[in-house]
Amino acid sequence: MRLVVRGVSKSFSATIALSRVDLEADAGSVHAVVGENGAGKSTLMKILAGESPSDAGEVLLDGVPFRPRSPRDARCAGVAFVSQELAVCPHMTVAENIVLGVEPSRWGIVDRAATDAIVRAALARVAGDRPPGWLRPDVPVSELPVAGRQLVEIARALSMPAGMCKVLILDEPTSAIGGEDAERLFSTVRHLRDAGVAVLYVSHFLEEVVRIADRYTVLRDGTTVASGSMQGTTTSDLVERMAGRRIEQMFARSERQRGDPILVVEELAGRDKPVRASLTLHRGEVLGIAGLVGAGRTELLRAVFGLDPVRAGRVRVGVFWGAASPGRRLAQGVGLLSEDRKGEGLAAALTVADNLALSKLPAQGLLGWIWPARIAALGHRWIDDLAIKARDPMQPVGELSGGNQQKVALARLMHHDVDVLLLDEPTRGIDVGSKAQIYSTIDGLASRGKAVLLVSSYLPELLGMCDRICVMHRGELGEARPVSEWTERSLLAQATGTAP
Repeated sequence: MRLVVRGVSKSFSATIALSRVDLEADAGSVHAVVGENGAGKSTLMKILAGESPSDAGEVLLDGVPFRPRSPRDARCAGVAFVSQELAVCPHMTVAENIVLGVEPSRWGIVDRAATDAIVRAALARVAGDRPPGWLRPDVPVSELPVAGRQLVEIARALSMPAGMCKVLILDEPTSAIGGEDAERLFSTVRHLRDAGVAVLYVSHFLEEVVRIADRYTVLRDGTTVASGSMQGTTTSDLVERMAGRRIEQMFARSERQRGDPILVVEELAGRDKPVRASLTLHRGEVLGIAGLVGAGRTELLRAVFGLDPVRAGRVRVGVFWGAASPGRRLAQGVGLLSEDRKGEGLAAALTVADNLALSKLPAQGLLGWIWPARIAALGHRWIDDLAIKARDPMQPVGELSGGNQQKVALARLMHHDVDVLLLDEPTRGIDVGSKAQIYSTIDGLASRGKAVLLVSSYLPELLGMCDRICVMHRGELGEARPVSEWTERSLLAQATGTAP
């Protein structure tokens, strides 16, 4: 066994994150670690990566006790970690991020030639011999899309010499990258497995887990509840073991009554981004936008919401025509759920209640005074309504699991009672149970006459939730068609530009 975890426990004050967790991973294998948000997966990975000490239990690496005091200790021992929450330095270049902390040097001076060789080899492992034009060593990471930043994180982990890497931990590695990059990642993972590396693979995309993993461990409520060979195991089996129940119907679809147009976009063209789009969104419908990462879907939503400047075109929200700031859009009844939950979606240091109230703060008081009791009551209400797992409304939102953070972000739009919801990858990086709850919430909003514009890279999600779908390819938005006219194959063909 390359890695053995025995009886590992971890608590944060009164909250028990892990309770006697066991896991064994062979050298030369891909071991999936799955579970719902809040099950303890990320806490376990952080312990293995040296980011957090355990309270009890032991970890053995090649039969030797392993208790790293820092991520650097873990890396020197041969354990590399790619976190779901990106930890890049935006002001530094791609190359500087990849070698950060392990810069090759000669006589105390950074060896530029050696750095260039390491960086190019690492980028080739994640992006092939012909990486996207924007993924260059000299580009500041702040200029990359979320998918690009995730590729930089993975490249940094893979910059370790092949012989030194004993364990590679990948926490939601495909949550923000497209199909082509994901396939390249799978190829890299298989290559590392064949070279004797033990890969711990954490993902909520159960289809890819079944496809790539050799064995699995399921965590539920901080405890190991199942483990075994992936051979003969189905996604349905994993869902049942993760949730303690079988989810028969993932995508909720109640009766919807399509109403009047509420959002009209006419020949909208981005000023800084190559985006051209026209669409009409009606009350009571979910309109999906498919496309590859980098196709311009996020840029379209940001332009509609007023975050990105536009060069031409018109936007109508209800009876309001013309450009508007994000604050004005919110006042018109338009809300945006950003794909970048950590950077844009939430104020991680503030409480759950404060995050819920921020967009409608004056309503929580009188004559300019804010009443804390009202904000706390607001937090209790939405924690109950959306089953948010939090100690209380005063818990910092950054301490919640990814799925529960996403529920807070969605609850803020619902609290503001917006009529148009622009949802950018609303289920990225969250578990099947939380996904089902969010799908049910979106369906309930549409059935009550709200209008939802849904951007997603998960095609079953679009086909299961939407009334109509349009595809964006290289910045151009295609015509919206009823969902019954689409299949996964036709959506992919349209997104890649190979449709007849």
